[in-house]
Amino acid sequence: MQARELPVFTVDEALRVVRALGKHRYVAGRAHFVHALAAATDDRDQSELGQWARAILGDESIDKASRDERLVRRATEEEVCAVLAAFWGDASSASREVLRARLERFQIDPGEHEAFGEQGEDDVFPVLVDAGWELLALAELDAERHRGAIEAFNEPILFEAARFEEQEHLPKTVHLQELDVLGVAELLHGASGGELAQPLTLWLCGNETYQDYVVRGVLRAAKLAP
Repeated sequence: MQARELPVFTVDEALRVVRALGKHRYVAGRAHFVHALAAATDDRDQSELGQWARAILGDESIDKASRDERLVRRATEEEVCAVLAAFWGDASSASREVLRARLERFQIDPGEHEAFGEQGEDDVFPVLVDAGWELLALAELDAERHRGAIEAFNEPILFEAARFEEQEHLPKTVHLQELDVLGVAELLHGASGGELAQPLTLWLCGNETYQDYVVRGVLRAAKLAP
């Protein structure tokens, strides 16, 4: 996967981009996951995600310091944004204290990591937020509905060549967009005063022309590009 640094420097911009990544016409699927440790940091939260998290954390049959799959739940873009806002927004200090208390209570040692450091995904434990999108295959694009992406190749023959390569490639080419996985360091230290510790990075896999077109559209939708 290739990293693309986005012109996203504030928490508000990051939330707008996450929402925009899930709303455009090229999304084929999404795979967002939130860990119970990072959800429901406010007891007044009566959302579906919040109620689930409290139930999981209260279940004594689940080892909270493990990689038990029950600790993780699929989430929507809005739920991902709610978690990010809780830890990076104006009331972040309360959520951070709740997370620290939970780590201590369940004897979870996340290790010493710099927020958005160079450690690999496998080195992040626990993974608290993981968000990604799959785009439609080039062969699935409609000539009218998705004309913009097709025309981004400049010439029909170039699009046809890319589509052929996609279909013939083994393993099958999948066009993916993923945020950095977020662990304890990122939620506790990923933002301060409304500013991100570093610009938002989007990891891309698949055809470069296609990805570039979609990302530029996302930035426009998020009001971050003309």
